[in-house]
Amino acid sequence: MQRARKGRKVTTDVSTIVRAAIYGAPDRDLAETPADAVQLSPLTPGSMAIETIADGSLDAITMLTPPGSLERRYELAQALRALRPGAALTALALKDKGGSRLHGELEAFGCAVTETAKRHHRICHVQRPAAPTGLDEAIAAGAPRLVEPLGLWSQPGVFSWDRVDPGSALLAHTLPKLGGDGADLGCGIGWLALAVLANPKVTSLALIDIDRRAIEAARRNIDDPRAQIVWADARGDHGLTGLDFVVMNPPFHDSGIEDRGLGFAFLAAARRALRKGGVLWMVANRHLPYEARLDELFRVVIPRADKSGFKVIEARA
Repeated sequence: MQRARKGRKVTTDVSTIVRAAIYGAPDRDLAETPADAVQLSPLTPGSMAIETIADGSLDAITMLTPPGSLERRYELAQALRALRPGAALTALALKDKGGSRLHGELEAFGCAVTETAKRHHRICHVQRPAAPTGLDEAIAAGAPRLVEPLGLWSQPGVFSWDRVDPGSALLAHTLPKLGGDGADLGCGIGWLALAVLANPKVTSLALIDIDRRAIEAARRNIDDPRAQIVWADARGDHGLTGLDFVVMNPPFHDSGIEDRGLGFAFLAAARRALRKGGVLWMVANRHLPYEARLDELFRVVIPRADKSGFKVIEARA
């Protein structure tokens, strides 16, 4: 049986001088990005963490800013911290995904803002002021922290960062006693994985998530030699084969926009990871049409729970 390869630890090569950076995947028709720009998004496995960039060292950053307010202000503050005085920051977002707030948020940091609009995006251009204001407060508000009600580490921007997702809770309540080698695809901060690992018959569990912040939190939350925690795209080549079970609460939003193709890709990834006779346990919003695709991929598909807008499905390979 092949199990997950260990996650790569992202390190900064101090011999490499980073001068320009990009955060996310802004459309090049909306904002120009230098060819040598280094990717800083936590949703790009293997990218550099913006927190590791030295203060005042960058000449330019282009950012497709995230939709969440705490997360967006945190990343903007980190970008301004990393830029040298007078260096250029271009920040953009869809108007209804935080773009309408960008101008005011950047002004609150002491920036003089030039704003344009194109294809439903707000695009803000600033030069980093000599003495920006409020950076430390924004960074503190968006930083990793122990969420007391959960008893777990998390960070704004991570899925369901400060509460138990009700779909995951329904899945955990419905799960049978699993055993053998398994995986949690899209593991988040590890809440569901902890429920799975509570069964001593589980011999190994690979936790995979595309979000570096979730993976870093999961590594703080789970201290179990059976767990392998990997920063990777669960839809891609993560080295999982021959597993006895997979659990998952697959995403269906990309940058705040519904994308059912994400869920379909997770279904295919789960099937590739399972041995013949292995079992998938998943939860999804009731309206998502996964059953037909599950019938194509699995021999047996059984609804197991339906409550409060969520459904739990068991599928056998």
